[in-house]
Amino acid sequence: MATYLDFEYKIKFIQEDIISAQVRHDQGAVEELTKKLDKEVEKIYKNLSDFQKLQLARHLDRPYALDYINLVMRDKYEIHGDRHFRDDAAIICYIGYIGDEKVMVIGEQKGRGTKNKLKRNFGMPHPEGYRKALRAAKLAEKFNIPLLMLIDTPGAYPGIGAEERNQSEAIARNLLELAELKIPTVSIVIGEGGSGGALAIGVADKFAMMRYSIFSVISPEGCAAILWNDPKKVETATNALKITSADLKELDLIDDIIDEPLIGAHREKEKAAEVLKEYFLKEVKQLKAMSEEERMDVRYAKLTKPGAFKE
Repeated sequence: MATYLDFEYKIKFIQEDIISAQVRHDQGAVEELTKKLDKEVEKIYKNLSDFQKLQLARHLDRPYALDYINLVMRDKYEIHGDRHFRDDAAIICYIGYIGDEKVMVIGEQKGRGTKNKLKRNFGMPHPEGYRKALRAAKLAEKFNIPLLMLIDTPGAYPGIGAEERNQSEAIARNLLELAELKIPTVSIVIGEGGSGGALAIGVADKFAMMRYSIFSVISPEGCAAILWNDPKKVETATNALKITSADLKELDLIDDIIDEPLIGAHREKEKAAEVLKEYFLKEVKQLKAMSEEERMDVRYAKLTKPGAFKE
């Protein structure tokens, strides 16, 4: 059963009316209601607040990494474990094909339902998850195949065990190693990009965000708690943090915004997967047209650019 946010309820009622008209085989009513739905979608989604975009990024029905992998990959094979401690289910790694391109895909997976959420640790990777991701990235480099990384996490797991196994070193190691990979790399925020947990698979030649995704140094809830000690200030914190794709593109911190369906990826998963696939293949083609030296120079310039300022 579909889940609707507060501002989506008018859409819910129209969609229910469309289903009812389809059951009655009333094509005239279906066409009229479809036009009404399109107008309502445009009215709502073209005027979203930053807080509403945050809600969409966390929507229960939003496609997760495994949803995209199943929709865009074929002949895929999953890679398990970091060869040091265990297999972290919050990070998934697959080798296979997207279109005619052989690729490695690394994604952060949140999971649905209580049992699966616990298995995936709510999408919060442990150090061994990041080490598994790095192992997969190095494997891709060894066989000279492009790398796609799908970011969707509230942050790296902050538990005692994770700290004992050196969470910060695992993230820092990934930042260093991914920056030096010789293969074309693309990273896409598909939902929630939280702090170092997202950055650990976010260093790439091309860094993009889905239209309704967010990317932040801290969660709005954490920000509200620290600055105001008031959970009711979450919306204020969201506005202040500048975490939406539009904000980050304006600040030149990301390369591109991927235009998922206006109504959201959670309503049209197949279309969202198709635009993600098209973006990845287009960017890989352009990156492959560059020499390795050119690609590394452009990547270095991109990674060292943030933080510059003018008096």
